[in-house]
Amino acid sequence: MPALSRIRVWDLPTRLFHWALVICVVGAYVTVKLGGLWMDWHTRFGMAALALIAFRLIWGLLGPRYARFSQFVRGPRTVLRYLRNDLPPAAGHNPLGACSVIALLLVIGVQASSGLFANDDVLTAGPLAFLSDAWSSRMTWLHNANEWVIITLVGLHVAAIAWYQLVLRKNLVGPMIHGDVPADALEGSPPAQDSWTLRLAALILFAALCGLVWWLTTLAPADDFSFM
Repeated sequence: MPALSRIRVWDLPTRLFHWALVICVVGAYVTVKLGGLWMDWHTRFGMAALALIAFRLIWGLLGPRYARFSQFVRGPRTVLRYLRNDLPPAAGHNPLGACSVIALLLVIGVQASSGLFANDDVLTAGPLAFLSDAWSSRMTWLHNANEWVIITLVGLHVAAIAWYQLVLRKNLVGPMIHGDVPADALEGSPPAQDSWTLRLAALILFAALCGLVWWLTTLAPADDFSFM
């Protein structure tokens, strides 16, 4: 398909965020089930997820057109109109998909944040678990209970992608890999900005957030945190 027949919807930083978060969620789940010394990797994946969620929240405010929350987050009426097939095709997340995005960002953010304070009383403790035993106990309960919420939402997310692919014949995975959609399907939609200047800004932002997350790991007493 010629280049002019496609438009860029997903910028590279947004795409990298998406797949990096997939890796972190799957990695954190697998390593916590393996347990033992794999818990060090569980913590690493959790810390990386925390930096990624913080990046996406900022990128949702300052990033390119289709990455911004203001472009795709809509109210209940718009979601109902979409379900009734009463809206024209639009680039980026559809109103129902937006609900999924916000829900996943919320529950994964809660999981990563609560992990800062969680403590399994065996080998692994979050970098801030030492601040309060009572608070750590509550956050550990939340961290464990929220796992099932994540599993449910991820399952629904994957099922929706499969539905779009198999029933509606709409590929949602491809654009999240290469960033483009057919222009004739979204007539009049402007392309997203995806310049190297923007990519460099995203890299600097994410590096700063990674530095902040790493700093959190230095706050724990050496004996209480297995991340290092």
